Amino acid sequence: MPRVLIVDDEPGIRFALKRWFERQQWAVLEASDGQSAMDLLLSSADDTDARLDVVVCDLHLPVLSGEAIVHTLLQERPALALRVLLTTGDFVSDAEPNSILAKHPHVLQKPFDLGTLKAAVERIALP
Repeated sequence: MPRVLIVDDEPGIRFALKRWFERQQWAVLEASDGQSAMDLLLSSADDTDARLDVVVCDLHLPVLSGEAIVHTLLQERPALALRVLLTTGDFVSDAEPNSILAKHPHVLQKPFDLGTLKAAVERIALP
């Protein structure tokens, strides 16, 4: 069963995403802040049942931002960094050229529909 980590400080968003992933037959882990997420991410391993196939991570989080999470993963777990799907309410089209929103390969602007989410997850989890 594929596994996803949902990182968002808004309980309603975590709930909706959890429900959608569970209906797709995914095991779901959740974190409400960046540090809790980082602890889970660094304790997972790609060669075990603890592998995270996708991480859906809000950009603006308490304690540690989604950008900081991606930067840390690029240093410590680069393969996992490429499985992070950043979500944001920021205008992605207005992103500065060298910003995380412009450079990261997987970004969804909120609000997004479930078809767009599904396509993004398939690009990440099934390359």
